[in-house]
This record gives sequence, C-alpha cells and structure tokens, in this order.
Amino acid sequence: MADLGAAMSGEADMCMLGGGNPAHIPEVEARLCESVRALAADSDALGRVIGDYDGPQGNAAFLQSLATLLSSEFGWELGPENIALTQGSQNSFFALFNIFGGTFPDGSHRRILLPLTPEYIGYSDAGLQPDFFVSTPPVIEMLDDRLFKYHIDFDAIEALDDLGAICVSRPTNPTGNVLTDVEVTRLDAFAKSRGIPLILDNAYGTPFPNIIFTDAEPLWNENTVVCMSLSKFGLPGTRTGIVIAREELIRVISGFNAVCSLAPTSMGAAIAQPLVESGEILTLSRDVIRPYYEKKALDALALLQSELKGLDCYLHTPEGALFLWLWCKGLPITSEELYERLKARGVLVVSGHYYFPGRADQTDHQRECIRITFSQPTDQVERGLVMIAEEVRRAYEEGGQ
Repeated sequence: MADLGAAMSGEADMCMLGGGNPAHIPEVEARLCESVRALAADSDALGRVIGDYDGPQGNAAFLQSLATLLSSEFGWELGPENIALTQGSQNSFFALFNIFGGTFPDGSHRRILLPLTPEYIGYSDAGLQPDFFVSTPPVIEMLDDRLFKYHIDFDAIEALDDLGAICVSRPTNPTGNVLTDVEVTRLDAFAKSRGIPLILDNAYGTPFPNIIFTDAEPLWNENTVVCMSLSKFGLPGTRTGIVIAREELIRVISGFNAVCSLAPTSMGAAIAQPLVESGEILTLSRDVIRPYYEKKALDALALLQSELKGLDCYLHTPEGALFLWLWCKGLPITSEELYERLKARGVLVVSGHYYFPGRADQTDHQRECIRITFSQPTDQVERGLVMIAEEVRRAYEEGGQ
C-alpha cells in the first residue's frame, strides 16, 4: 500500500497493475453523477447526509431498499434488521474475524478457516492474536492453453478443529477464482455441521458489482454472513461496506460501529440509494460492469499468454474480479525479487507470497506467483504486461543471477 500510495502521488509514469482500484467506467460514473447532482439539488436531503449522523447500523432508507431488493430478486427472507453498513469491507472483516476468532472467556482458542489459499491479502493482519488463521493448500486442476484452476481440498479442511468461522472470497482476490455452486454448498453444510458461520466475501461478486464471468448463484441463510461493498461498483472513496447476517450478529456489528466510529459514513448509501430502490444497481452490474471487465480480462489474458509463449508459465483461468494470477513454475528468483525488478522498470504488481495467510508450510508455489491488475487504462495495462513478460523471460534465461 505504501508503494501504491507513493506511485499515485508521484510524477513517475508508473503502470499501476498492483492495486485493487476499480476502473472509471463512463456509463457507471455518469449515473453516479446524476445521483450526486440530485442530492446536491435537495438542500434538506443534503443537509441530513452531511449534517446528521446516521444510526450505528447505517442509513435506514438504504437498509430498507436493499432488504426489499434482495428479498424480491432472490427470495432471501430478510429485512433491514439483517443488514448493517460499515466503513468499508476491511472494517467489516476486522469486526467479524475478532467476533468469531481468538481466545474466548472460557479459555478456548478458535481460528478462522480460509479454505482456499491464495486468499485476500487484507485478511492477513486483521486478527488481534497469533495463530489466528488456518488454511490448506488448494487442489490444482491443470487446464488447456496453459491455464489452471484452484479447488478446495475438502478432505484437508474436514480434518481441522478449533474453528470459529469459515471465510472465503468469491470471486477470489487475488486469483479471479470463483468457487463452484457445489463447493459453496459443501462449505455451507460443513459450517453448519461444526456450528460455525460461513462468511462469503462478495466484494466483486453477485448480485453487485457482478464482476463474475461464470455461473454462480448467490447464497444467504441464517448461518451465512454475506459481505458486500459499494467500492467495486464505482464508489471506493465512500468506504461503504455491507454486512448481511442474522439479526443477533447485526446488533453486534452495530455496536462495533458505535464504539469505533459512532456511525458508518452516510455518503455512499445516499448516492447509491436511488439505484438500489430502482434496481438499477443490478442492471448496471449485469449489463455494463460485468461485460466491461470480462473484455479487459480476456484481452489481458491473450496478450500475456502470447508474450510468455515458450515459458513454463501458467495463468489461473479468469472467472471474475480485477486480476490475473500468474504462476511461473520453477522461477529462478522469488516473486518478491520479480516485484522489485518490475518496480524499478515502472510496473507495480503484488508479489504472490503475501496471499497465503494461515499456512504453516512454505512451498515453491507460494514464491512463484504474482497478482496483476487489469482494471487500469488499456494502454497502461498493455505496456505493463509486455514488461512483466520481459522480466519473467530474463529471469528464466539468467537463472536468477
């Protein structure tokens, strides 16, 4: 994050292929601007948004509209009492992880299970105690065209104990992997059998922003916590996280908000409210956001595959999110060294070794992968991908010297 911030504020012409900032999609930004203008034109409404605190659960009108939308579209039996807003997804996960993980008053210690690593880098430091996460290696399915896909090793996770909750992102940041509906159903059943919740990180997923390029059914029930966000829809600066859960847990999240920040921010909910009420948030996600990113993913994939031709390199099949996950098998240097070489050339990626929280083992695979963002302008992405391929090829040819 320090490198990304320095690059964003500096004058150097960096290819920003390392962050998670969404693209500036004209159709989406135009609709958001309409909403902002309408809000600004209503002095009473604007006064309430910027001059009054919302309750610690978040903006009541937004909560009601979202509950109505999710109930009507997916048949979820929930109301506004099942939804809370937070100061962004990172805030949501800090609260949830420390509710369900760590040392409890009876002396027991429970860990958060990440059933499929690589997994989101932002989880890694959210626990307040050591030995907070546990995860298992994935099953790797090799596909045609130098692609591969990760799957959950259910035999491995069923052997674990002392679990407080399960958490998985869908689509997965950093790999673009989308758990199949069968995998999600098995995780749900496993969580219920252990008496622990399943937390689904839906920051990129369905129903919005729907940056998902394969079939995936949304899931929610009383044992599931669905975390969403307005960031990847196009409002990252408003820091608006969404937690959907049973009423008892929502009361705890509201209390967390009250203690840590009095109330969640109001602006994101105010801007998005008319889009949620009308259902536009779903149609924009389906008809604009999803195809926009799918094209960028396929274009980036084709270019990188061409540039890496002849090398022992593989890409996770892009099923969603904003990233390509590159595996350079037998790479003579570590992914962190590759990161430094690329940064020196003006390309920012993220070294893959950060994305394996809760793993006690250290494998070659963890040191052979990098995450590449394709959400930035096309010329920047293309220029960066060519330089990535050049540095990877040079590493193989020089043998790490």
